Amino acid sequence: MTDTLSPESGLERSDAAGYFTPGEPIRDAKAPAGPISEKWTKRRFEARLVNPANRRKLSVIIVGTGLAGGAAAATLGEAGYQVKSFCYQDSPRRAHSIAAQGGINAAKNYKADGDSVERLFYDTVKGGDYRSREANVYRLAEESVNIIDQCVAQGVPFAREYGGLLDNRSFGGVQVSRTFYARGQTGQQLLLGAYQALERQVAAGTVTTYTKHEMLELIVADGRTRGIIARNLVTGEIETHLADVVVLASGGYGNVFFLSTNAMGSNVTATWRAHRKGAYMANPCYTQIHPTCIPVSGEHQSKLTLMSESLRNDGRIWVPKRAEDCTKDPREIPEEDRDYYLERIYPSFGNLVPRDIASRQAKNVCDEGRGVGPMVGDFRRGVYLDFSDAIERMGRAAVEEKYGNLFDMYARITGEDPYEVPMRIYPAVHYVMGGLWVDYDLESNLKGLFVTGEANFSDHGANRLGASALMQGLADGYFVLPNTIRDYLADGPFEKIDESHPAVVEARRSVEERIEKFLSINGTRSVDSFHRELGHIMWEYCGMERSEEGLRKAIDMIRELKREFWSNLRVLGTADSLNQSLEKAGRVADFIELGELMCIDALNRRESCGGHFRAESQTEDGEALRDDANFAYVAAWEWGGEDGQPVLHKEDLVYEAIEMKQRSYK
Repeated sequence: MTDTLSPESGLERSDAAGYFTPGEPIRDAKAPAGPISEKWTKRRFEARLVNPANRRKLSVIIVGTGLAGGAAAATLGEAGYQVKSFCYQDSPRRAHSIAAQGGINAAKNYKADGDSVERLFYDTVKGGDYRSREANVYRLAEESVNIIDQCVAQGVPFAREYGGLLDNRSFGGVQVSRTFYARGQTGQQLLLGAYQALERQVAAGTVTTYTKHEMLELIVADGRTRGIIARNLVTGEIETHLADVVVLASGGYGNVFFLSTNAMGSNVTATWRAHRKGAYMANPCYTQIHPTCIPVSGEHQSKLTLMSESLRNDGRIWVPKRAEDCTKDPREIPEEDRDYYLERIYPSFGNLVPRDIASRQAKNVCDEGRGVGPMVGDFRRGVYLDFSDAIERMGRAAVEEKYGNLFDMYARITGEDPYEVPMRIYPAVHYVMGGLWVDYDLESNLKGLFVTGEANFSDHGANRLGASALMQGLADGYFVLPNTIRDYLADGPFEKIDESHPAVVEARRSVEERIEKFLSINGTRSVDSFHRELGHIMWEYCGMERSEEGLRKAIDMIRELKREFWSNLRVLGTADSLNQSLEKAGRVADFIELGELMCIDALNRRESCGGHFRAESQTEDGEALRDDANFAYVAAWEWGGEDGQPVLHKEDLVYEAIEMKQRSYK
């Protein structure tokens, strides 16, 4: 990619004018020129090497032990670097990657159905609604084929066909079968493979793990990222950890919505602390709404449960044609009175349309009054996912073999038997495509800060196709980062710094003062009450559908919430012990600031793309309408200070291998 950004790019006036300051354009200077199929080979060759003796003198901090972080720590440790690996969980095995269910994509073409690296590349760019960086996506498709071989060698128990060959299934947004899976536990099995590789390096002495540690600040000294400040979540001790380079692999920020499919501990703090130190936050408003989740059942809930997208392979999605049938037992509604709306609207893809389209259409039919299940507010928020046809066609035993653990999970949570009664599902916040801006090497604009997996913005555009998260995490950790970070580390060993360095002292002091502030406010409201209110604002005004009026209202509401947070928060306990309320306070404070930036980013982007539907930008039949003339760019936001405005830097998206056009899955 040779994407230089022109000063003329973008609208003369933005909807968000007055909320931000225009900044200098940026570009990805690391992607080599030439044909897209040769860029990654060329970059790997051009990246400088580090000899084995020097690797032993170089240290790397990796924050996060999911697929991206665990794979990176294992690979860099095996290469001979001295690695410190951090996670806030009690074991790397509890990283949120373990919750991924459906599968991992790879362009192996085992089904001989026309798949290829080029088709995976095309499907991913199209699925992301032409808002991802072309060169990064092609590299991801290239490396996908290596990931499967790596994981099989580690013993990952992928599903196999009768003859012993690895099996594949389809996922949304594609017409081929390229998704490798291990029943509904794919993330768990892949994470165990990465964990075994990581523990091998722990035993070898190249990796040191720090569990129950949370990164609270980034250390930037003399123009380079040199370490982190972390809190021991058990003892409360504030610790300084220094290194030659820092890698953030800390996952996404979907919990800004409070109710999401993420683990309750998932947060934005590591990347937001880096953002406040100068790292650009790119496309923060790009969040993915997953269409296949168990619906909200009441105010008591603290999270939502994902039902794998793989269920859309054999399950059929429908609602009653008439609103008066919505309270009937679904088994009593005859076929002619059912609306299989995805099959009706999108006959080519049917139930396998991308997540954003499936989610928006589910919302539409529920807004029409044809949703099913209990009333939530003014509507019934649910649609049926029905396996009766699949059971009749394949037999119950075959369905159990493919989806049994998912059916069991649904039955335990809802008390309903999905073999007998159709599942009820509804969209929920799942994954974020936004994250810290990185170049082709996965390095942020801060020297020496690399960002991998869901924590960066680079591969998915405005919508992630199903089964691509695991692909990106492992590609970044096993194959991309180890080949690019060495170009940076070739300048080392770097000058040593210690805890007396002014930048280290300042970072530690800021953490201690912030903790002291949380404990001293002594107000009347709990952290969770603020988080729940923020989540309601975000879902209502910056969720599946946005409008200029609603986003302006949301920004005002978030700013008022922030003022109350810092004047009326109540955190009990002390700093020198296990204190989960204190942990949450720091995370929610960062979520509030992130929420405001997300709304400003969404307000600025007056177009519908991916799962981000602007009411002011739609086709005559209600489909999303992109504005390529004004918004074909990455929005990279710079922290503007406590009292300043965020600064918008634009990176033009230039497509050379793919023609930009309106998506159609009909």
